[in-house]
Amino acid sequence: MDLLAKVRETLQKDKRITSEDGELLKSKIIELAFKLDKDLISMLLKEEELKKHFFTEVDSVTVFDQSKFIKFVDNKEFLPDSYTIFKNKVGLTVKDRYLEENKEVVLSWPYKDCILEGEMEKENEKRDEIFFNEILAPDEIDRLKEPKVFANFKRVDKNGEHRVTEIEPSDNILIRGNNLLALYSLKKKFLGQIKMIYIDVPYNTGGDSFRYNDRFNHSTWLTFMRNRLEVARDLLSKDGAIFVQIDLHEIGYLNVLMDEIFGRENRVQLISVKTASPAGFKTINPGPVDVTEYILFYTKNKKEFRFKKGYVPIVYDENYDIVIENIKDEPRKWKLRSIVEVIYEKNGIRIGKTIRQSNKNAEEKWGPYWKEIRYNLLAQYALENCENVVSIRDPHKPTGKLRELLDKSKQERNKIFVYDKKDENEKIYVINGGALSFYSNKVRVIDGKRTATELLTDLWTDISWDGIAKEGGVKLKNGKKPEKLLQRIIEISTEEKDRVLDYHLGSGTTCAVAHKMNRQYIGVEQLDYEENDSIVRLKNVINGDQSGISKAVNWQGGGEFVYCELMKWNEKYMDEIRKAKTSERLIDIWNKMKEKAFLSYKVDIEAFDKNAKKFEQLGMENKKRFLIECLDKNHLYVNLSEIDDEDYSVSREDKDLNKKFYGG
Repeated sequence: MDLLAKVRETLQKDKRITSEDGELLKSKIIELAFKLDKDLISMLLKEEELKKHFFTEVDSVTVFDQSKFIKFVDNKEFLPDSYTIFKNKVGLTVKDRYLEENKEVVLSWPYKDCILEGEMEKENEKRDEIFFNEILAPDEIDRLKEPKVFANFKRVDKNGEHRVTEIEPSDNILIRGNNLLALYSLKKKFLGQIKMIYIDVPYNTGGDSFRYNDRFNHSTWLTFMRNRLEVARDLLSKDGAIFVQIDLHEIGYLNVLMDEIFGRENRVQLISVKTASPAGFKTINPGPVDVTEYILFYTKNKKEFRFKKGYVPIVYDENYDIVIENIKDEPRKWKLRSIVEVIYEKNGIRIGKTIRQSNKNAEEKWGPYWKEIRYNLLAQYALENCENVVSIRDPHKPTGKLRELLDKSKQERNKIFVYDKKDENEKIYVINGGALSFYSNKVRVIDGKRTATELLTDLWTDISWDGIAKEGGVKLKNGKKPEKLLQRIIEISTEEKDRVLDYHLGSGTTCAVAHKMNRQYIGVEQLDYEENDSIVRLKNVINGDQSGISKAVNWQGGGEFVYCELMKWNEKYMDEIRKAKTSERLIDIWNKMKEKAFLSYKVDIEAFDKNAKKFEQLGMENKKRFLIECLDKNHLYVNLSEIDDEDYSVSREDKDLNKKFYGG
């Protein structure tokens, strides 16, 4: 008796793990194994064959190999369904080991060293159908990563779509197709040339587009991310950076994964972004309300990356409460006054002997909102006269000589002392034990507007998420990001003309912002959002879209981009299978696949045809899943190396454009 049969026969003796009709209950068996149930273990120990297979001797002690047993029971060959039985009949399985995934699985991360050829369904669709993806083991991959042929080129500008005759180094590019394969194609041309990558990845929440319907959902997500991040790292320039946005579901694992790929020493920051307010339905959930997403910021090489300080607008800081009225004189002659007195005087408020009396006079003139009026006037004056508005602060870690000067100023009151930092070509003005801090150091131009600012931190709460659905004239139900967010990321990591990449492009926010900010860009998207597509959005931008950051950067329209697609082969049949509504249609597709598709080496066509009636007994989704598994995933798209093969019918024009694109 083989091992499978022996295990079934033994477990059938335990009534706790069988149904009324005598069928074994897999979930109950696994539950008991997890609990190290003594009756289950005792039953297995009594069978010598099972004892040898599922137990180990350690210093004369017999130890139950819980993990090995659970894997065995969880395998579909142990308790197969009709789909697995059919696969066995037609030979689309590897039968020389009881767990096919043994070679690839690691306890913490199954399939870690494999390739996930994954695509996503439409963002706004929630369906129960099988999510068609396959994990390809290392020995099944031979041509998957080769560069692919591009087709359906068109150039888009203000005058519409045009035939492409040249590919320029400065072209902006939008690519439709599987993003993993697109990245490997880009690698041939743009290796080490991308300055910044931003991706808003599938969050793996169960409700987003990463809807893998298998027991390794978490592990397939990690594999999906790792495959793409590894080639993304190769595309980055030596002074490049990557920003990956995620929510709480996978942040911890993604952090470790990126440490592994980019190096922990190249981690710059974990940025927290406030994306919502605790209102509406969110407040019904127990515990703190979830209003935060995260951006992991890594560099290719932190020593090479040129860090740019970022600044955010702030309100007037009332600690800047002193005005130097004669700042053009030499410092020892400076006259310092209260900024409140200056404001009152300019607005006809009588100055009293005390500040309380002055405030009372202001209240009498301005009414009950006098404090708000005064604050606004102070803020306006400080901004317009920032060069001579100051506060007195304690210097951070003063040197010995500066400390001496500070102590001296405490004794000689109301006198300005000057400390000359010759090594930094800077002067520090000291009075009454403190140093003058000029408001002008906080004032900068942000989005064309002069405003007070502070240094950008790792907590971003100032970006509004209201109204982003209307930005660019396109909208997605979930996941759209504000243009202001991408503007900030692009500003702190790039200069004009630098190249930006987003390979989870979605509605096209990254490329839209890059276009308006005069950066070159490459966008990759495999989904078709129709009227909410990135192509539609970029057309709107070219035609002068005034939403988002347009007013801040004085966007007037213009520019262009080149659109192209990965040329499909087996992917054509994948599309047809997905769209099929009837079993008859699937049989028609199978007949075409036999003639023209590249089939997996596991497929026995003769065995399939002999068992056609068994195929008919499968459910519609299992029929689709089986046909997709029959396709060789190395041939989803046409490889560049086969561009001259007549079977693929690549046009002369596309051959020429591919040569120009790849530079060959």
